[in-house]
Amino acid sequence: MTSFRLIPGQRDRTTLAEWSGRTATSERTLARLVFRETGMTFGRWRHQLHLLVALSKLSDGVPVQQVSDALGYESATSFITMFRKALGTTPSRYFDRKVADSAKA
Repeated sequence: MTSFRLIPGQRDRTTLAEWSGRTATSERTLARLVFRETGMTFGRWRHQLHLLVALSKLSDGVPVQQVSDALGYESATSFITMFRKALGTTPSRYFDRKVADSAKA
């Protein structure tokens, strides 16, 4: 599926319509295929992909600004806002909590 093309180029903002053109399928067919395979809409799936990539990069110690840039966000602030909406906290607090939790274990 297209995830293999999106992961290396996380900044890729290709729309579902553009992907349907590239894959010679209708937009509706591609949307149904994405939903059937993932249980999510294309937009939701891409958002989850970005979140997983962000978590991986941040856990490797990549600075927030670099992660934000790699994922194509306008600013670190907009990336942090997305992260907070998705996980209920900022990246630094999320990883501070993870470190504290692992120290307790």
